[in-house]
Amino acid sequence: MLLRLLASVASLAGAYAVYELLKLVYRELNSPLKHLPGPQSAHWFYGNMREIFKADNSVMHEKWVREFGPTLRYRAFFMQRLYTVDTGALNHFLVNSNIYQKPEEVRYTLGRMLGRGILVAEGEQHKQQRKVMNPAFGAPQIRELTEIFLEKSVELRDIWANQVSDAGGSARVDILSWLSKATLDVIGLAGFNYHFNNLSSEKSELGEALATLFRTGMSLNLLRILQNFVPALRLIPTTVDNTMNASQATMKRIGRQLIQDSKNEMAESGTFEKGVGRSRDLLSLLVRANTSQDIPASQRLSDEDVLAQVPTFLVAGHETTSAATTWALYALTQDLKAQTRLREELLAVPTESPTMDQLNDLPYLDCVVRETLRIHAPVPSTMRIATQDDIVPLATPFTDRHGKVHQTLRVVKGQTIMIPILAMNRDPAIWGEDAMEFNPERWESSSTSSNSLPGVWGHMLTFLGGPRACIGYRFSLVEMKALLFTLVRAFEFELAVPADDIRKKDECSPEAAFEERPRRRQSDAAHCKEAYPFLVSL
Repeated sequence: MLLRLLASVASLAGAYAVYELLKLVYRELNSPLKHLPGPQSAHWFYGNMREIFKADNSVMHEKWVREFGPTLRYRAFFMQRLYTVDTGALNHFLVNSNIYQKPEEVRYTLGRMLGRGILVAEGEQHKQQRKVMNPAFGAPQIRELTEIFLEKSVELRDIWANQVSDAGGSARVDILSWLSKATLDVIGLAGFNYHFNNLSSEKSELGEALATLFRTGMSLNLLRILQNFVPALRLIPTTVDNTMNASQATMKRIGRQLIQDSKNEMAESGTFEKGVGRSRDLLSLLVRANTSQDIPASQRLSDEDVLAQVPTFLVAGHETTSAATTWALYALTQDLKAQTRLREELLAVPTESPTMDQLNDLPYLDCVVRETLRIHAPVPSTMRIATQDDIVPLATPFTDRHGKVHQTLRVVKGQTIMIPILAMNRDPAIWGEDAMEFNPERWESSSTSSNSLPGVWGHMLTFLGGPRACIGYRFSLVEMKALLFTLVRAFEFELAVPADDIRKKDECSPEAAFEERPRRRQSDAAHCKEAYPFLVSL
């Protein structure tokens, strides 16, 4: 009986696999992308993915744009993938987030790591979460958090100063590792009034659970790759699942307690008194916004939805900022004139604890941050999938493989589309012939930015645009400015390894199996292959 049941299950699974394969073959044979120009498939199974993985982020795509034009296709495993740097098309993709959503396999993997928070939610669920969360990320709220950013920046500065002193005036420091600790401490306090104490090397239960979750989530094997694409295989229990479930259980337990603490304080006082207790942290602001009379009861988030934002805050709130600040310091080691000019501007500020408005009023610091986030965007690309057939407007017509000129682009349901963040940020057609160079002075000209890019900030795609633009971009910008303000005032930075050893590549990311965006962002090679040490000297 059992053997008969197993045989039936195997038959059903086989029939489903054949059905999905035939559906894929039919879609590919009838895809309008087959007429687009693009590179020849380099491998029968991988397509062009090996070429992409071997190169630095975005390099192969930019090469293909030069060869085939702004709108092209390439092969990712058995599927054709649409790639375009056409500003009209990209604006259409980002604005119409109801049509162009994150692929299911991406949402599955992110959901396993982060829960069903705002990074994973789509459609009405995303709109609901975004509406409730927006008030917590406004400028007034970030102004209140700036003190936390500076406190942790000073703590990191003092640690480095001790290392420099102990080493006799200069020290070799793994910048990314330390910045990652600092930004995790920041999001702990600013996000939930939780003390990770990473900079002091103390361990916390939530920190240990987060580290285990990511260490396990980044492990990669054939079954995990297949589970992304074949939902039926997700029913197979694995050791990885057990470990991740245990970490998730710990994070949820602590998260529920943090939410309850916020509710208790609000219940005791009727509201949160500004500047007192938990009034500043994002989770408390989210709890308060969720009970606002401006939001109908039917549109409020459940406790589970609020809870799902905790790991989202942790990941989005510290990995991108630590990577971006690392790249800023790297860029300043390659442009000592810019480093000197920035330091002179920062030293002219008469306080070690500037307000958010004072940080934002420093023009050259703003130029350095903008240029870093342009040329070293922490997230180099992202991906969308069409949920219905669509006709996409183009700013620049393209010529297909048969010589026919097209003013629009036809997209069919199920088509995968790359959003080239880094490539657009350094497109010579937009930024000029020096687009690949770090040049903060370009932002001193009012004609620098391009209104053609649909970005939410700086007329670039670093924080994306449209309804799914990064909700926490103000938080990240002010935190990055606080870190640079404190560290560049205190130290001179030199690169401790050859510049050629620094690569924008993450070869240990599980997400690389189906999306060309490293889970732990560009500079995560420090954690799995290459370090990012700098020589720091007073």
